[in-house]
Amino acid sequence: MICSNCQREIANYSNYCYFCGSRQQRAANSAVAPRRLQRSLVDCKVGGVCGGIAEYLDVDSTIVRLVWVVGTVCTAIVFGCVAYLAAWLIMPEGPMPMPVQPITPPAPASNAPQA
Repeated sequence: MICSNCQREIANYSNYCYFCGSRQQRAANSAVAPRRLQRSLVDCKVGGVCGGIAEYLDVDSTIVRLVWVVGTVCTAIVFGCVAYLAAWLIMPEGPMPMPVQPITPPAPASNAPQA
């Protein structure tokens, strides 16, 4: 899939471009797989838990990370760390993104007459 903002190749299931951060629009005829809560392998800082929650809720992962940090500091730091560790152990890993194949332009045709 090509990002509509920066025109870079990104994974087909991405909600946000991981180069420029713009929200991606899905085509109306594209088949939508059922959502599963799983750790993100693309958008991960520590274990991919917040990235996976963000993909599941269809929001930006920065917002989920900020809410998690504020919730951890406001309730009890130990509770937030234990909850993150439990989510990391319980949530399965998401699929690996498809490797991006570079698009090579065709070789220019020679206009010289052949002898």
